[in-house]
Amino acid sequence: MTAKRAWLIKDGQVLLGPVRIETGGPGKETPIGTFRVQWKNKNHISAEYGTPMPYAVFFAEGGIAFHQGTLRRQSAGCVRLSEADALAFHDVLQIGDEVQVQPGMTEPKA
Repeated sequence: MTAKRAWLIKDGQVLLGPVRIETGGPGKETPIGTFRVQWKNKNHISAEYGTPMPYAVFFAEGGIAFHQGTLRRQSAGCVRLSEADALAFHDVLQIGDEVQVQPGMTEPKA
């Protein structure tokens, strides 16, 4: 997270990345740890903020997801990606897939 980069890895192979991301700001930090994809919604609208979350892939409690969004400011805890990157994450990640969110990581551990 510190490097504001993410990788999409499948079966130990890097499919995409590093790609630029934006994460949660103070008081709304993106959770760190190992998670599982819980559910996905291509056209999700945030119930809390009423804002679009295209290509959402939910992985942590509290509605935390990868999704398309601006990379110019911090999120409310989600991991924002460009449209193309969010689409790739949405298409590749499946329910139950592992998600790792780590601080300071500069290269993936595939």
